[in-house]
Amino acid sequence: MLIQTNRVLASSALFRRWFLTPPQGAGYTVGGGDFHKIGQHFRQHFIQLGGLQPQHKVLDVGCGTGRMAVPLTSYLNAQGEYWGFDITSAGITWCQTHISPRFPNFHFQQVDVYNSFYNPTGTIQPQDYAFPFADGTFDFIFLTSIFTHLLPAAMANYLAEVARTLKPGGRCFITYFLRNPEAIALMTAGHSKFQFDHAIDNYCWAADPTNLEAAVAYDEAYVRQLYPANGLMLFNPIHYGSWCGRQSTPSFQDIAIATRTD
Repeated sequence: MLIQTNRVLASSALFRRWFLTPPQGAGYTVGGGDFHKIGQHFRQHFIQLGGLQPQHKVLDVGCGTGRMAVPLTSYLNAQGEYWGFDITSAGITWCQTHISPRFPNFHFQQVDVYNSFYNPTGTIQPQDYAFPFADGTFDFIFLTSIFTHLLPAAMANYLAEVARTLKPGGRCFITYFLRNPEAIALMTAGHSKFQFDHAIDNYCWAADPTNLEAAVAYDEAYVRQLYPANGLMLFNPIHYGSWCGRQSTPSFQDIAIATRTD
């Protein structure tokens, strides 16, 4: 009854804006734009593109200050469950204080994983990090603007962990900056927000050579090979984003959706 009552309250845009809006400043804001509009934007994509259902058990990798969690409080039902973890302690504390007490099926955890941009004092290297969940736990896992900040070994490890913790038949929703002929042509023509002209290896490029993890792009063909190698089937088409200057796209970053096949 408590969850149902709170879900009715959370369906109010006014409730979300006034009671579930984190403060601004260091440690809280991860990513730009309007907190609530971006959350609603992705909730729609999770449902319409990713197949998210109200009863699903969901993992949000890199949940930040709950930008994706807040709109899901009015979508996941009493059988549904949300888990999120992030490397920013201030954001996790805010979510634990403001979201979990109202929605007991929403859980948040801080992890001390190193990232030169967001957590330079982290003690765990991302290429060594194991998600704190058992195999086959989740129906739906999403990573929004996470692989755009991870270097190759870390990205490959996280994708393997996504595959491990997905249920057979479960789906993952991951955003990227993907280099392909169209994106390269648009970057060359000067239409892209990022140039990604600093090569890290043959498959990965950074936009800023002084801060590699600030923005990272991957070769699309390389990414496509990683999915079947981890027991994942990538759905086509990939939903390409506007980051490089494309018009009429569903989102800013490229969206890849896959399912665990075993």
